[in-house]
Amino acid sequence: MRKTAAKPIADWEGKLESRLALFGHRNWVVVTDSAYPAQSDPGIETITASGSGIEVIRKVLDAIRACKHIHASAYIDKELGFVEEKDAPGIGEYRKQLATALKGTSVNHIQHEQIIKKLDQSAQVFRVLIIKTSMTIPYTSVFFELDCGYWNAASEALLRAAMLAAKSR
Repeated sequence: MRKTAAKPIADWEGKLESRLALFGHRNWVVVTDSAYPAQSDPGIETITASGSGIEVIRKVLDAIRACKHIHASAYIDKELGFVEEKDAPGIGEYRKQLATALKGTSVNHIQHEQIIKKLDQSAQVFRVLIIKTSMTIPYTSVFFELDCGYWNAASEALLRAAMLAAKSR
């Protein structure tokens, strides 16, 4: 029996752009390897993209950075740092390229199952876009958690403190 890969969406970048226009804080965009499973939660949309994993990651980051209303923090599987070249040829070069691509982005390294739990919890209420690539190296998925581009945690803390102070007057 011959194995066939899913045909990539010709205009995956257009689909990404249209989703980013709708997305805001608490939404996720995930770039995965080819074995990442299709999830059943209706809040999760999965598409395929042509291009290498690094190429797709760069394009996703460029698209996010072009949006004024959002920015992203990245989550990377902690396991990625432990995969050896002999077990996954190309992993060393991928790690180097990934570090370059993510420069300037907040990166969190946590175990894969913990990232999946965060994604699943978020998908109960917020939409997630998963972009599958043709990458065939394990633990190479990058999970981008979106946040507000024009308001940050420090601003929110100041606002809450001012509200609390006003309430106690």
